[in-house]
Amino acid sequence: MKHIIEVNGIKLYAFHGCLEEEARIGGNYTVDVALKTDFSQAAQTDELSQTISYVDINRIVAEEMAIRSKLIEHVGQRIVQRILKETQRLEAVRVKVVKICPPINGDVENTAIIIEEGNW
Repeated sequence: MKHIIEVNGIKLYAFHGCLEEEARIGGNYTVDVALKTDFSQAAQTDELSQTISYVDINRIVAEEMAIRSKLIEHVGQRIVQRILKETQRLEAVRVKVVKICPPINGDVENTAIIIEEGNW
């Protein structure tokens, strides 16, 4: 059986970007995380200890987003690595980092990167 947990639309204000203004002014971001796992035991027992804590995922994302990077590719990879390191019962992880209104000389709603690790 395939079980997926998603923590979507984590809203953050961060200071990522190659431009000096982005380091000073910052911008809005959202992060989506999908986790492939087996939560059969949690579904049967109703025990948090038998699944992945959404609170822990949100905390990892917030902590990594607080560390400035020039590239969202870099911060996204750090998030993936932390989740893999700190999460039990994990078969695969997908992280999407969205930069809202990027300063790229155009009317662009957002840019995003997606990183997938594991067997989807």
